[in-house]
Amino acid sequence: MGLFDKFKNIFKKEEKEEVKLYDKGLEKTRDNFLNALLNLNKNHKIVDDEYFENLEEILIMSDIGVNTVMEIIDRLKKRVKKENIKTSDELKDIIVDEMFIIYVDGDIITNKINYADNGPTVILFVGVNGAGKTTTIGKIAHKLKEEGKKVLMVAGDTFRAGAIEQLDEWAKKIGVDIVSKENADPVSVMYDGILKAKEENYDVILIDTAGRLQNKIGLMKELEKVNKVIGKLIENAPHETLLVIDATTGQNGISQAKNFKEITNITGIVLTKLDGTAKGGIVLAIKEETKIPVKYVGLGEKKEDLRVFDIEKYIYGLFKGIDDNG
Repeated sequence: MGLFDKFKNIFKKEEKEEVKLYDKGLEKTRDNFLNALLNLNKNHKIVDDEYFENLEEILIMSDIGVNTVMEIIDRLKKRVKKENIKTSDELKDIIVDEMFIIYVDGDIITNKINYADNGPTVILFVGVNGAGKTTTIGKIAHKLKEEGKKVLMVAGDTFRAGAIEQLDEWAKKIGVDIVSKENADPVSVMYDGILKAKEENYDVILIDTAGRLQNKIGLMKELEKVNKVIGKLIENAPHETLLVIDATTGQNGISQAKNFKEITNITGIVLTKLDGTAKGGIVLAIKEETKIPVKYVGLGEKKEDLRVFDIEKYIYGLFKGIDDNG
């Protein structure tokens, strides 16, 4: 039994809301990717060089990324030779297996937030303007509040017009506290926020940061200063630095991840608007290219639709219907 059959057996029994959300959220990607794969298998019954050329094109069109695609194709060719696979029908389950293996890559994949043992947990959010950073902070604040945590949001993006107001709206909507200050130095706002969180026993501090990447040196210096100040006030903080990427930007998202990784220690990625793109293969490309795990994915507009990333549900959502009978 291949990995996909195992996932299918588990999730068909469950049919939980989250499985349905992945199913719906990956619909655009699946329609493109899976239809192309099924057509390829219909037209190429025998696995040969032409089959692999076409498969390579299908994977690249799903924004899996050239390097990752070459790795997948190489692994498939080795398995075809080793296991004496002749037909495309035999190969389809192995494609699923190899995409899963590529993501996991021998790592212990953790999508969990690294919570502090003592005192508040500090989560820093970085990303370019327009990636959905402020909305992500609001949705994660809602999620943590639902889990019973006392959450404080800190409006550290004093650079973008409207960023403070936007975060303030989220704070009111979900009923959490916020620390903000107009036209202030972002580090001083964060300092005030952390002092408040320590004094009033908050569980989690969610900090917004400026979303500019054009001036990498300036941003690097600012984030170094932020990390130093946070680390002085709370040991080992920030405990997480999450990079927010808009999935609809495709390969541009990978270059953002690489750029931010040069600037600061990114511990996880939040991939927003995954439901809005037909190129959901970016999940695999980002992990393969940067070695940073995806921790959250946006699978819809509602505040409940930002979910902890689950590679098994992702693979299931991507390949549901591969057997033609769903």
